[in-house]
Amino acid sequence: MVKRKPIIAGNWKMNLGTVDEAVDLVRKLRPKIGSLKQVDVVLCPPYTVLAALAEILDRSRIMLGAQNMHWEPKGAHTGEISAGMLSGLCEYVIVGHSERRATGSVEETNAAVQKKLAAALEGGLTPILCVGESKSERDAGQTQSVIVEQVSVALGSLSAGDVQRCVLAYEPIWAIGTGAAASPVEANRVIALTIRGSIAKGWGEGLAQSVRVQYGGSVNPENIADFMAMPEIDGALVGGASLTPDFADLVLNAVGG
Repeated sequence: MVKRKPIIAGNWKMNLGTVDEAVDLVRKLRPKIGSLKQVDVVLCPPYTVLAALAEILDRSRIMLGAQNMHWEPKGAHTGEISAGMLSGLCEYVIVGHSERRATGSVEETNAAVQKKLAAALEGGLTPILCVGESKSERDAGQTQSVIVEQVSVALGSLSAGDVQRCVLAYEPIWAIGTGAAASPVEANRVIALTIRGSIAKGWGEGLAQSVRVQYGGSVNPENIADFMAMPEIDGALVGGASLTPDFADLVLNAVGG
């Protein structure tokens, strides 16, 4: 079995966007999880505080990520951020988050997500590619077909080396912020058969087993260990539970520490 390093990412969404709020939380987290070597910890705050946190986290093992980016390097894209603008501020970027996909925007279609993914990799960022089905799709038995399309389109033009640089997050839309997390067994099955299965079809079983895949959706300090006990789940993309100092407990519980 391939040994994959766990990765826990906290997506702050549109919260803690002032420097004082962000710095206060990070100063509470850093002493507890800032030196962990057995897990990669990533914080994805609003753009407004990335620069301040990059300074605070200097010489820490906690890394930073952005919540989104545009695929163009520059141009008339009001309100957007490019990979080049993020360079030096963060190492990761979330691509295709389910909350953004659900808006139906042309900038969050599968094809647009593919372009963002390629631009992130070209810009030296590690993308966290989110895939997942809605409640109606799940109820209609479409989970596999929806996720296969999301994965195959997003990764379709990439080399094996670039695919290996990506992190994927299985993030069922129906579980985000609802308190109704997928069961660990269900999440493990989707990741094993559908996500890794899609990667294996395009790039081989060996590569599929080397890519890290998180689970996201109502993860908290109490249930994280159950998800981490599953052999196909390599970490979590955490929303609301990443907004307080208890996020440190979640990270420690994820690695049994």
